[in-house]
Amino acid sequence: MGWENLTSVSEFFLLGLSEQAEQQELLFGLFLSMYLITVAGNLLIILAVITDARLHTPMYFFLADLSLTDTGLVSTTVPNMLANIWIQNQVISYAGCLSQLYFFILFGTLEALLLAVMAYDRYVAICHPLHYTMVMSPGLYVPLVSASWIMSGLYSLLHTLLTNNLSFCEEQEIPHFFCDINLLLRLSCTDPFIIELVIFSIGGLMVLVFVLSLIISYAYIFSTIQKIPSTEGKQKALSTCNSHLSVVFLFFGSSSCVYFSPPSTPSAPNGAVASVMYTAVTPMLNPFIYSLRNRDIKSSLRKLIWVRKIYSPRW
Repeated sequence: MGWENLTSVSEFFLLGLSEQAEQQELLFGLFLSMYLITVAGNLLIILAVITDARLHTPMYFFLADLSLTDTGLVSTTVPNMLANIWIQNQVISYAGCLSQLYFFILFGTLEALLLAVMAYDRYVAICHPLHYTMVMSPGLYVPLVSASWIMSGLYSLLHTLLTNNLSFCEEQEIPHFFCDINLLLRLSCTDPFIIELVIFSIGGLMVLVFVLSLIISYAYIFSTIQKIPSTEGKQKALSTCNSHLSVVFLFFGSSSCVYFSPPSTPSAPNGAVASVMYTAVTPMLNPFIYSLRNRDIKSSLRKLIWVRKIYSPRW
């Protein structure tokens, strides 16, 4: 097909999770509630870490960054979906679609990197507790987070630039509630093999690094825990990892259901549900997972809420 026969696309149509009119109000109420809970929960975690001097440690620094990332991830997709349902307009501009793609990949990649960094933090804390303060100093954990942001930004920029080089035919409907890279590749009129090869090569390498980091860190962690003589000591050490492991399984389990297969193959039936899991449900659950099992976070949140209650104006 010649280039002159290709249609220049200026907008796409996001079909959402359901095209049935009677389900739109239910979806709007459900996702609005999830979004408000997610933003409020993650912002409370960030405020608690900033205002409480006891939480000025590497672990909580990573947790605050994870909460910021979760807020950005859910804000990339859900508000646009809510606006489309409210105004009953499924159109998203080409530039808006690419922008959404960029920030979605940015925050999604950043979350994976932060989870890998947090696994290393737990490894140092459990396997080398006497050297934890010296190893996990600001000279290490600040560059780790900065490098995660830079790598995520460059990786997301690569995806966006490659997608921008695609040509699209008249088919402009995206059967999803956001601009997903897999679906955009399927809509392309040009052969996406080279782009898929680049994306899967670099993405596969990054996933391999993530998985190996998690496996190696927790292999040493579990090995060290097994050497602890008392059952109480084992449970205490393991409790510091439970929240992180829960988030890892939630995020990687749901996202792998969507991105494990090549982009050019049909979506799995549970693809939309899995997308909702890691784009909306996981960011909403993360504050609860970390706060309900963490005495310091719960104490700081109670203190924060109590102070706001005392100083709130009474009319």
